[in-house]
Amino acid sequence: MNKSPPESVLPFPADETSADVPQVVLAKPNLELVLAKLLSWGYRVLGPRVEQSAVVYGELSGLTDLPRGYRDEQAAGSYRLVAADHDNYFDFNVGPQSWKQFLFPPQACVASGERREEGWHFKTPAELDPAAAPLAFIGVRACELAAIAIQDRIFLQGAYVDPIYRQRRESLFLLAVNCSVAASTCFCTSMGTGPRCTPGQHVFDLALTELEHDFVVEIGSARGGQLLEGLPTRPADAAARAQARAKQQQAEQQISKQFQASGIREVLLENLDHPHWDDVAQRCLSCTNCTMVCPTCFCSTVTEVSDLSGDHVRRERQWDSCFNIDFGYMAGGIVRDQRRSRFRQWLTHKLASWHDQFDSSGCVGCGRCITWCPVGIDLTAEVDALRSEPGSPRRLPVIASPDKPSVCRVTDESTTSAAER
Repeated sequence: MNKSPPESVLPFPADETSADVPQVVLAKPNLELVLAKLLSWGYRVLGPRVEQSAVVYGELSGLTDLPRGYRDEQAAGSYRLVAADHDNYFDFNVGPQSWKQFLFPPQACVASGERREEGWHFKTPAELDPAAAPLAFIGVRACELAAIAIQDRIFLQGAYVDPIYRQRRESLFLLAVNCSVAASTCFCTSMGTGPRCTPGQHVFDLALTELEHDFVVEIGSARGGQLLEGLPTRPADAAARAQARAKQQQAEQQISKQFQASGIREVLLENLDHPHWDDVAQRCLSCTNCTMVCPTCFCSTVTEVSDLSGDHVRRERQWDSCFNIDFGYMAGGIVRDQRRSRFRQWLTHKLASWHDQFDSSGCVGCGRCITWCPVGIDLTAEVDALRSEPGSPRRLPVIASPDKPSVCRVTDESTTSAAER
């Protein structure tokens, strides 16, 4: 078995995955061999596992760590993980965590310096995270692949590249899973992001569709094909492909939530003073849950930390949220001191001005923000309310022009005659 991973490549362009990819069948127990090979290549293997009655993402050492035989029940403000009457490994939906925690860590040191005899020495990004092993994500859903692609735009494209994100992203191995079930909060079909991992649209190395006894595996990259070399697979025949497609269609048919995404930018930006924002503010707790579970939100704050000697200094970045009142602090004051304005900022940025910044929506339709909102606020319902009852658009007040222009004249009284005065 090869003891080293293939050369690291940034698999960003969608055209790296053709529309017609090779498909093979892998018996379910042999997924253990896939995980073992990734571990032997030196990858840190991360995937879904059950902790504290929820499916979360963490370290995997083998097949037994996966949440076999579980299903979840999700609704607005509600999540329950229950034992199911099947032995499948991936018959559940996305949970409270997203993959961004590994690529864009909740807390990270972005700069570190120490005073030496010759002067200050500052560590490079590689020195700050020297033990970072290449990452392998197991069980990534289509909406999550879309979320990773969005964060790629944010952190890797343009004039400023995030070195921490790039270091973790560049060697990332993506083993995706096509959804076979859907939650009531899912609306990925409305956002065009799922529930199937579509070659040519989503970038992945391998994509699994789980059947009763086997996985149908789509090979999305040369690295994915290399991983399967020497493993007991067989070409997927027409019957296996048909079963896989039926499972994917099953998930699509279960998606009941629909969201009209067309024209959403104009709906939001033309209704900034809509009275419905006040209605939402009465319900919103400003708890930040929606932004913390969102797979694309990237708000952060930076603090400077020094020791008592003054010889060491660190700059630490941690996740923040536009729902925190201090996040809107600038020029000596708070610019968004009401929940109304903070919720409006979040929703209009996510669904409207994100298009202006990154040429895409900031929402992938995973439904996490709906499930994990304590009061069950559903962003699709809030947008529908704005759309169905348009308010008065915001307009700048018109200042009436005076009848005669005002003129200010300065005169020197010493040269002004008494008659003129």
